[in-house]
Amino acid sequence: MSELDDVAKKIVEEISVEPVPKPHKTEDYENMQKMGVTDYPLYTKHPDLVKSPTGKLLEEITLTNVMSGVITSQDLRITPDTLRRQGEISEASGRAALKQNFARAAELTAIPDERILQIYETLRPYRSTKEELVAIAEELEVKYNAPINGKFIREAANYYEVRKKLKGDN
Repeated sequence: MSELDDVAKKIVEEISVEPVPKPHKTEDYENMQKMGVTDYPLYTKHPDLVKSPTGKLLEEITLTNVMSGVITSQDLRITPDTLRRQGEISEASGRAALKQNFARAAELTAIPDERILQIYETLRPYRSTKEELVAIAEELEVKYNAPINGKFIREAANYYEVRKKLKGDN
């Protein structure tokens, strides 16, 4: 068990200090092979399509490679392509709302973890003005190309305004 404890400790340490690298070049979504119900589970049916953000294949993610430093915490993150493919499978199985969740998550992969946590804090009731929330929506749309998440923040701003949940309303 101590070997697993050592691996977990190593990963936690890397996550704490390791900068987020530029993601491996991903496919253009429109050019991706469309997935269907028969493609589930993706990692079993198409292991060649499931890659880390740095381009490593799923088969390369082993305990040995983690212990030797070949695999870092960045290799344990999911890619936007994998999330979009999971969304295609979800839609094909009649779960369109789940596809939308995967699309939103795919957008979030481009945003640094620290920024996501800051945004989460601003979404708590009475923490932000409507203007601050709209500015975050614009940041998501422009800086991170995350229009689905930008729309979500705008909806929250409008909802908070109606429900009197903005900063200063309490």
